[in-house]
Amino acid sequence: MFVAPLRLVVFLYLGRVLGTQLPQSNLQNITGAQPFPWHEMRLPQSVVPVHYDLAIHPNLTTLTFSGVVRIRLDVLEDTNAIVLHAKQLETSNAKLKTPEGVRPLQVVDNFVHQQLALMSDEVIPKGQDYEVYMEFSANLSDSYHGFYKSSYRTSGGELRILASTQFEPTSARAAFPCFDEPAFKANFTISIIREAQHIAISNMPKTKTVALPGNVFEDHFATTVKMSTYLVAFIVSDFHSVSKMTQNGVKISVYAVAEKLNQTDFALDAAVKLLDFYDNYFNIPYPLPKQDLAAIPDFQSGAMENWGLTTYREAALFFHPEKSSITDKLQIAKIIAHELAHQWFGNLVTMEWWNDLWLNEGFAKFMEFIAVDATYPELQANDLFLGKCYNAMEVDSLASSHPISTPVENPAEIQEMFDDVSYDKGACILHMLEDFLTPEVFEVGLVRYLKRYSYRNTVNSHLWESLTNVCDLNDLPGVSSKQKAFCSKHTLRSGEYYDGDKFDVKAIMDTWTLQKGFPLVSVEVKTRKIMLTQQHYLKIEPKPTITKDTTGKNKDTTGKNKDTTEKKLIWRIPLTYKTSDSPTTHHVLMKSEVDVLRLPNQVDWIKFNVDMSGYYVVNYGKDGWKAMIKLLHNNHTALSGKDRASLIHDVFRLVSIKMVSLETALDLATYLSRETDIMAVTQGFRELIPIYKLIERREVAFLDEGMKAFMLDLFKNLIDSQRWDDSGSTSERTLRGYLLLFACVRNYTPCVSKASQLFNMWKDSDGKMSLPVDVTLAVYAVGAQTPEGWDFLFEFYRATLQMSVQSRIKLALTISPLRKKLKWLLAQSLLGEVVKTQDLPDLLVSISRNPRGHRLAWDFLRANWPTLIKKFEVGSSSIAHMVMGVASPYSSSTLLKTVEKFFGSLTVETGSKMRCIQQVYDVIKDNINWAETNFPILQYWMKKRQKFIHEDL
Repeated sequence: MFVAPLRLVVFLYLGRVLGTQLPQSNLQNITGAQPFPWHEMRLPQSVVPVHYDLAIHPNLTTLTFSGVVRIRLDVLEDTNAIVLHAKQLETSNAKLKTPEGVRPLQVVDNFVHQQLALMSDEVIPKGQDYEVYMEFSANLSDSYHGFYKSSYRTSGGELRILASTQFEPTSARAAFPCFDEPAFKANFTISIIREAQHIAISNMPKTKTVALPGNVFEDHFATTVKMSTYLVAFIVSDFHSVSKMTQNGVKISVYAVAEKLNQTDFALDAAVKLLDFYDNYFNIPYPLPKQDLAAIPDFQSGAMENWGLTTYREAALFFHPEKSSITDKLQIAKIIAHELAHQWFGNLVTMEWWNDLWLNEGFAKFMEFIAVDATYPELQANDLFLGKCYNAMEVDSLASSHPISTPVENPAEIQEMFDDVSYDKGACILHMLEDFLTPEVFEVGLVRYLKRYSYRNTVNSHLWESLTNVCDLNDLPGVSSKQKAFCSKHTLRSGEYYDGDKFDVKAIMDTWTLQKGFPLVSVEVKTRKIMLTQQHYLKIEPKPTITKDTTGKNKDTTGKNKDTTEKKLIWRIPLTYKTSDSPTTHHVLMKSEVDVLRLPNQVDWIKFNVDMSGYYVVNYGKDGWKAMIKLLHNNHTALSGKDRASLIHDVFRLVSIKMVSLETALDLATYLSRETDIMAVTQGFRELIPIYKLIERREVAFLDEGMKAFMLDLFKNLIDSQRWDDSGSTSERTLRGYLLLFACVRNYTPCVSKASQLFNMWKDSDGKMSLPVDVTLAVYAVGAQTPEGWDFLFEFYRATLQMSVQSRIKLALTISPLRKKLKWLLAQSLLGEVVKTQDLPDLLVSISRNPRGHRLAWDFLRANWPTLIKKFEVGSSSIAHMVMGVASPYSSSTLLKTVEKFFGSLTVETGSKMRCIQQVYDVIKDNINWAETNFPILQYWMKKRQKFIHEDL
C-alpha cells in the first residue's frame, strides 16, 4: 500500500507520522447461549481455509450488500468450534458440510475481537473434508475501509455511485466472514451480482456472465492463486477502461470514470513498462493473466496492491501532458512501481504477521526507486531517496519510536505499523545493505528469497538467510543466466566479507530491525588514526516515573528496574568513507561501541556515510566540522550533492541534541549561496524553514525578519536565475517549483510581481491562458492572497477535470491569509461534496502551517475528532498525519498543556493510546528545548552576520 505523503512543496511552505491500540481485555460481547470458546486476538491454528467461494451482491441504490460464502477447510485438530473473523456483518444460516452430510452451526459473536465462533454439537474430527456455508449482509461502509461507497459527479452534475474494496490490513472481515490474517492463504472464486449499467471487476479475469431475473447480471471470475484475504478486491462501477499487453502477454488495463479516461495514457504505458522490468529483474513471471489499475474517486491512502487489481487515488494515476508537472509524472511512476513491486513482495511472498509489515512496504518503497530509475532514468527518481531516509529519522529519533519489527495484536496497533519506520526506514536499511553487499549480490539474494518462499509467508530471518551464501546455485532453482554469469565471476567465500571478518547478515540486520532508532557515529582524528564511537541518537530522553514493581523494587515507566544498568543499544554499522587523499569509497563494518581505523596517510578531511548510503548520523567533532565548513566554502563540488546534503542534515541533527552549536550549523549552511544541486538545496530548506516557522509561531519579531532575510539571501541568486517556463531536466524543473513557491510565499518582490502579473493575465483569460506548469503553484499561491483571486481559483478547481491542476489549486488555497476562506475550506472538505474528504488530512495540515490558520486547524481537529476517527479510523496513517501535522509545530509549555489536556481526555476507543500522541508530546518538548537553547544563539549570530555585511558594504 502506498501511503499518500505530504509532498516537499507542501513542506516548503508548511512543514509534517503514526499511531493505536484498542482494548486488549478478554471481555466479550456475546450472543448465543454459550460462552465464546476462544480468548485470543489472533485466531487458533487448528482450522485453516483452503478455498473460498464468494458470491456478493452490492445494491448501489440502498447502499447495502448481501452474499454467500462457502469456505473449504483443513481441520488440523479435533474441535467443536471454527473461529474466524467478521466485523459488523449480519450472518445467518451457518452450516457445515461433512462427508456424512450437512449439519447446522450455532453462531457466537465476540464483537471486541471481531470474531465469530461456529459451534458444532458434535466434535469435528481432524483430517476430513469440510466446507462451511454462511449467508451475510451489511451496509456499504461510510469509511474508506471494507466494502465501501464512493461517488463522483459528471461534468453535467449527475451523482454516480460505485462500490469498492480496501481490505488492508484487517477489513476483509467487514465484507465477508473469513480468516482475516495474512498467514491464512487460500484460493478465492468470486462472483458478483450487478445491475446492467454497471461493470464488475475483481482480482482475476471474468469467465462468464449469467443473466438473472430483475435485469441484474452475475459475473463469474476465475479462481485466484493462493493469497491472503487483505489482497482480495472487487469493484462495481460504471468505469471505462483502456488496455495494452506486456511483452509476456499480461493484459494491463486502467479503469476510470469516463470523462477522465483521457488522462490515463501515461499510467497505462508506465504499468506495462514496469511490469516487464519486474518480470526480468526477479526472474519470476507475473503469475496472473491480467493486471488492472483502477482510479477510485474516494480513496484514503495513495494506492493498494490487491493482486491483479491495484487501486489508486485518481491523482495517483491521472497525467495530462500539458497540465501536469514533471513531478506529477515522477510521482505517478513511483506509485505504480510501488504497487507492482508488491505483486512479488507482499503478494507472492507475504509476511507471516503484521509485525514484519516492513518486509512488504520497505521492499516496495525500495524497489520503486530501483524500477523507476531503470525504466524512466530521465525522471531522476534517486534524487528523492535521501528525503525518505530523513523523514524516517525524524520519527526514529524520538523516544516514542519503535523497531521496524514490532509486536502488534489488535487492528488499531496493526494500522499504526503503516508509518515512516516501516516504509522509509525499511527502504533505507535495504539500500544500506545493498550498498554493502553490492547490488549484484543483493539482487541474487532477493531472487532466491522470492523463489524459495513463493505463495508462502516469511519472517525477517528468512530474508537474511536468503542473502547469505548467495552463489550456492544448488539452492536457487530457476537461476537466471545473468546470476550464473555473476557467480562464475565472483568467488564469494561463505560467510566472509572484504576484511575477512565473519559476515553474518542476520546478526547485522537484527540490530537494525529489532531495536528502535539509529546510531550516531562520532569521529575523532588523531593524525592517521581515526577513533570511532557509536551511541543511540535520541532527541528527548524519557523521564521515568518511579513506581514499585511486583518484587517491591523501584521500577520506572519504561519498564526497567532502576537497580540494574540499562543495556546500551549497539548496531553493526556498515560504514563507508572517503578522504581528501582518495576518492575511493572504503567499506568497514563497525561491530562494537568503540572502533579504530588507520589511514595510510594523514588527510585534510574524511567524509563518512558516502552519498548517505547508511542510516546513521556522523559527528566530526569541532576540528572535523571546521574542515567540512572550509571545504564547502572553498570547493563544495569536491563532494557529491548527496554528501553535501547529508552534511547539512547531520549538523542540524547534532544541534538538536546539543552536540554541535547552532553557530556551526549556520556557518556551514551559508555555503548554500553557491549551491545549485537539488538535494543539497532542498535539504537546506528542510533545516531552515522549520526554524523560521518556530520563530514565526513564537512571534519573535527580530528573529523573524532576520531569519527570512537570511534565507532569501542564501537562495537569492538561485531564485533570480530561474526562468518562468518548463525548460530543463527533471531536477531543474522540480527545483524551480520549490524555489519560486518559497520566494513568493516569503514576499520576495521580484517573484511576487511576476506571479501577480501571470495570475492576472490567466484570470482575465478566464483560465484559458496556458501557464508554464512548473510555475503554476507559485502563481496560484500569489493569486489566492485576495478574496477575488481565491474565489476564482476555487471555482476553477470545481470546474476542471485535471487532477494535477486541482492538486496545485488546493495547496494554493491553504496558503491564503484569508481566515474565513480557510475555515470554509475545512468545512467543505468535511462535507466531501466539492472538496473530497480524502483530501482533508493534507488540507488540514497545510492550513495548520499557515500563520493565519494554525489555530483554526487545531480547533477543527478537536471539534471534529469523533467524525474524523470514524471516517479515517483510529490508528490510521491519516489520523496520525493530522495529529502530528497540526500539533507538532507547537513550542510552548502552555500549548503543550493544551494538547495534553485534549488527548488526555480521550478514551482507548477514541484513540488515547495512539503512538502518534506520544510522538507529538516528544516533538513539542523538543521544540521547547530547541527554542530555549538556540534562540539566544540565533539572535547573536544574526547580529554578528549583519555587522559583517555592513562592514563589507
